[in-house]
Amino acid sequence: MAAIFKIFTTLILALMLLPALAVEEDGYELWLRYRLLDHTARTVLQLQATAIVVDGEPLSARPSAQVAASELQRGLQGMLGKPVALDSKIKDGAVILTTLATPSLIPSSAELRLSIDNLGKEGYLLRSTRVQGHRVTLIAANTDIGLLYGAFAWLRTIQTRSAANALSTLDLRESPALQLRVLNHWDNLDRSVERGYAGESIWNWWALPGIHDRRYVDYARANASLGINGTVLNNVNAKPEILTAPWLAKVQTLAEVLRPYGIKVYLSVRFSTPLELGETRTADPLDPAVITWWQKKADEIYRLIPDFGGFLVKANSEGQPGPQDYQRSHADGANMLAQALAPHQGILMWRAFVYADDKPTDRAKQAYEQFKPLDGSFAPNVLLQVKNGAIDFQPREPAHPLFGAMPKTPLMMEFQITKEYLGFATHMAYLGSLFEEVLQSNTGWHSENVSLVTIAKIIDGSVHKNTLTGIAGVANIGSARNWSGSHFDQANWYAYGRLAWNPQTSARVLANEWIAQTFSRDPALISAISDMMMLSREAVVNYMTPLGLHHLMGTGHHHGPAPWVADLKRPEWNPVYYHQADRQGIGFERSALGSDAIAQYSPVLARLYADPHTTPEKYLLWFHHLPWDYLMPSGRSLWVELLTHYDSGVAQAADLQARWMRLQTLIDARRHAEVAELLAQQLQEANWWRDACIAYFQSISGLPLPAGTKVPALPLDEYKARQFPFAPGRG
Repeated sequence: MAAIFKIFTTLILALMLLPALAVEEDGYELWLRYRLLDHTARTVLQLQATAIVVDGEPLSARPSAQVAASELQRGLQGMLGKPVALDSKIKDGAVILTTLATPSLIPSSAELRLSIDNLGKEGYLLRSTRVQGHRVTLIAANTDIGLLYGAFAWLRTIQTRSAANALSTLDLRESPALQLRVLNHWDNLDRSVERGYAGESIWNWWALPGIHDRRYVDYARANASLGINGTVLNNVNAKPEILTAPWLAKVQTLAEVLRPYGIKVYLSVRFSTPLELGETRTADPLDPAVITWWQKKADEIYRLIPDFGGFLVKANSEGQPGPQDYQRSHADGANMLAQALAPHQGILMWRAFVYADDKPTDRAKQAYEQFKPLDGSFAPNVLLQVKNGAIDFQPREPAHPLFGAMPKTPLMMEFQITKEYLGFATHMAYLGSLFEEVLQSNTGWHSENVSLVTIAKIIDGSVHKNTLTGIAGVANIGSARNWSGSHFDQANWYAYGRLAWNPQTSARVLANEWIAQTFSRDPALISAISDMMMLSREAVVNYMTPLGLHHLMGTGHHHGPAPWVADLKRPEWNPVYYHQADRQGIGFERSALGSDAIAQYSPVLARLYADPHTTPEKYLLWFHHLPWDYLMPSGRSLWVELLTHYDSGVAQAADLQARWMRLQTLIDARRHAEVAELLAQQLQEANWWRDACIAYFQSISGLPLPAGTKVPALPLDEYKARQFPFAPGRG
C-alpha cells in the first residue's frame, strides 16, 4: 500500500508540475517574464523581500499604488517561486512603498524628504535602509506614479544584476530627463497599421467601448516599466471621425484602462476636421468659427477625459491639409490648436516632416526652410516634432539640422521604432545603436549652459532652457503574439523607452538589460547576444545603404532594393533622386556646389561636410557626388569600396545567423527556431540587396567587377521585374 501511495503522490506531483514544464516561450511576456532565480540569488532575495508594505492612504483609493503593489507581488512570486503577501506592519525584509504625503508607518524624516523633493512627479528613490529598527527596502516618491516607476525599477534591478546581494546596499535616485515620453501609433480606425509589421492594431475599435482586450493592460504594464507616459492612439494620417462622439467614447475607455499606469492618451487630428465634418465652411486657422469649433471640441474631450494629453498634427505634408492651404503659416495653425488645449494644460505636437513636390529645392532642406523662420513664434504649449534625420527614418542619416537651429522653440525628437526602411520585422536590426548615435551627435553649436551641445542636451532643455520637453517613437506594436512581429524587435521598443527616460544611457547597456530579462541572466549568453545586436544595424546599413546612400527601397511599400525607379509622379519619391548615379559618379551633392544643404548646419559641421576628405565616410554620398574612381581612405576606389561594403553586409548577415545557431542549446526551442527562420530570410534578402544594387550601379557606371567579386545571381531585368502589391504596412 505504501508503495502504491508513493507512486500516486509522485504522479500527482508530476501532473502539478506539468503546466509549468509545458510553458512555451512565445514572447508575449516581453521583458516582464519574472522567471525563477537560481538558488543563490533566490536565497538572497528571500531575505530582502519578506513582505510588501504600502504606507499612507488605503490602496482602494490609489489605483497607481495598487498597480505598483500588484506588480511587486507578481514579480516576486515569479522570481521566488512563492507568493509575497501585502502586510500592514514593518518587519525585516519588508519592501515599503511610500510617497511621504500622508505617512502612517514611516516616521517624518527631513533627510528622506530632502532625497525626494527634487525628483518631481515621476522620479523615485530606491534605498536599503532601516525603519523602526528593521532592515527594509524603501521605494519612495512624491506621487503614486513615481512609486509605480520605482517598483518596476527595483524589479528590473533584481533581474539584471549578477549579484542579488547588491540589493542590500541599494541607493538609487532617478527622475526622467524628458517630460513627454510618447509612443505614436500609426494605427487606422479599421485596425490596419501604416508601417506596421506585427499584425493589425491592438486597438479593437469595433469592440470598444464595451469590450476590453486584456492586451490593453499588458501594453500599459510594458510601457510603464520603461517610463513611457503617453500614447497617440491613431495614425498621423488621421481621419476626422476620430473626433466624433462615438469614437471619443472609445478613446475614453482606453484612457481609463491606461490611466493607473501613468499613461495619457493623445490623438492625431486632421487639420481640416471641422470642414470635412460639415460643421464649418473652412479650416482657415484664423477664421472665428474654426477657432470656436476647436475650442468647443477640446472642452468636450476634457469633459470625457480630464487628463487627455493633447493633439498630434501632420499638416501640409504628403497631401495632408494644413494652414498653408489658406496662406497661413505652420505657427498660425499650431497656435490655434494650442490655444484650444491651453485651458486644459494640453500639449500640441506639430510635426516638422514637410516637403512639397512643387518646390525645386532639395527635400532635405525643406523642413528647415519652413520652420527656421518661425523660431519663437509658437505658443508655449507647442512642441515641434522633428524626425532624427532630414529625409525619412533611413538606416543612417546625418542628424536633422533643425536641432540647435531653433533656440526659442522646444523641439521633440521623433524616432521610428518600427523598421519601415530596415527590413520590416524580418531583419535583425537593433535600433538602440541608431538612437544613441543620433542622441549623442555633436551639433557643433556653442552654448554657455553645456560644454558639448548634443541632440540629447537640446531636447532635454539643457541647452536652450526649454521648460517643455519630449520625445516620440513610432510604435512597432501589433496584434502578433510577440507584440512586435519578431522577438528582437521587442528590444527596439525597450531601448526607445529607456532612452526616453534617460537619453544618456548606452545602447549596449540597454541591450544587456533587455537580454537578461528576456532570455537569460547568464553573463556569457548576454555577451554573445549583445554582440549580435550591436553588429546588426551596421550590417543592414552595409547591404542596403552604404557610404551615405539613402532611400533606395522599393517604392510605396519600401520592401527590397529598387535604386532604378525613376517614373513616379513626385521627383523626391524616386530613388534616382537620392543617389544621382550617372556615368561620372554617384551621390547627392549638398555642398555649395549643389543644393548647399550643408549651410543649414552649424558652421563647425558645415565646414566638416563641405569637403569630401573631411566628411565622415558614413555620410560621404549623402553630401557629395563623387567620381567612381575617387580614392577612398582605404586606398580603394569609390566603386570598389561600395562593392566591399555590400559584401561586408552580406558577410555580417551570415555571421549573425552562424552566431545564433551556436546558441541553440542555450535558448528555448520555440524562440530559437523562430529567430533562426528570420535570420535565414534576412541572409537571402541581404544577398538580394547586394546583387540587385551592384547589378544596377554597374549598368550605370559601366565599370567591371574586380577580380574575385561574385557576379549578381540574376540579370538586372529580373530584379527590376519583382513586384510586391500586397506587402504589409502600407496602411
